[in-house]
Amino acid sequence: MSCSCFGSSRVQKKPTSPHRELEGYSLDNIRKFSYKDLRIATYNFDRSTKIGRGGFGVVYKGILKDGSQVAVKALCAESKQGDREFLTEINTISNVRHQNLVELIGCCIEGTHRILVYEFLENNSLDHALLGKKSHTIELDWKRRSKICIGTARGLAYLHEELEPHIVHRDIKASNILLGEGFIPKIGDFGLAKLFPDSITHISTKLAGTTGYLAPEYVLGGQLTLKADVYSFGVLILEIVSGRSSSISSWGTTQKVLLERAWELYEEGKLLELVDPDLKTYPEEEVLKYIKVAFFCTQATANRRPMMSQVVDMLSRNIRLNEKELTPPGFFQESNDNKKVSEASTSRQISSYPTTITQVTPR
Repeated sequence: MSCSCFGSSRVQKKPTSPHRELEGYSLDNIRKFSYKDLRIATYNFDRSTKIGRGGFGVVYKGILKDGSQVAVKALCAESKQGDREFLTEINTISNVRHQNLVELIGCCIEGTHRILVYEFLENNSLDHALLGKKSHTIELDWKRRSKICIGTARGLAYLHEELEPHIVHRDIKASNILLGEGFIPKIGDFGLAKLFPDSITHISTKLAGTTGYLAPEYVLGGQLTLKADVYSFGVLILEIVSGRSSSISSWGTTQKVLLERAWELYEEGKLLELVDPDLKTYPEEEVLKYIKVAFFCTQATANRRPMMSQVVDMLSRNIRLNEKELTPPGFFQESNDNKKVSEASTSRQISSYPTTITQVTPR
């Protein structure tokens, strides 16, 4: 069964009951919304209520009849599962509760519409706060940035190691980290990757150009594992410290991905040059430790990366890091050399910086 984004002109031949697909199916912890309810809550999914868009769909701010605010996510991808299987997965996601995970409140399955309703978080996404236009950003001092790093790490550690079965997020990036009251970070979109074909997961990442989040083994062979999440989290730390996007950007006269430039500065003994100029004061030793933890997370070989529970300890406890164990991180970037690439696929370079470079075409 397919799912349509709003604005589709598809006509239903027969009227369907609001919860035809939900009849006889019990959902444990979430509410069942009708399409009409959510249409009213979002002013008919008006553009003015749109607060985000990702690989899985469009997100709108909604106000329910009781006055409570919610985030309404209209799933735009075609599910690889049937109705009951889809609801089973949604039920599983609804039972996942942690202070650093966005809470799923309810869902709507009506006709071709598949919609998820989440808690609304007042401070928007980390992407908006950290990388948005300066006039609209929220001031992120080091205390807040540190809290975001540690909280996100704890949420991932819960998904990876405490849940049964474990959940690989597959799309850790700044736009999927939402900020609640007190700037408590909450990971969004966890578990959704299982509902859609593998090609959907990183669509938004590729289109937005934030290719620096992707682990080398994902680009080489499509391997999305716990350690691929760890890699993405390492890149996220570098973004939080530097205030820069992970994608290719200018560093003087050169174009480099954030991870590549960070490692160069490490080798030159100039790591503090990476720190966001907007951070007027910060504890230098702690910031340096966070950057080095990022390097442990982004090791080129997946089995050299720590588990997320170890990352939590490294960030939150007074642990001395063994830098002798660090090897150059793995990263990939757009290739400017291959001029014969077809429009249907993009050639990329994968490197274990600075020696190994392999040409691949990702799936």
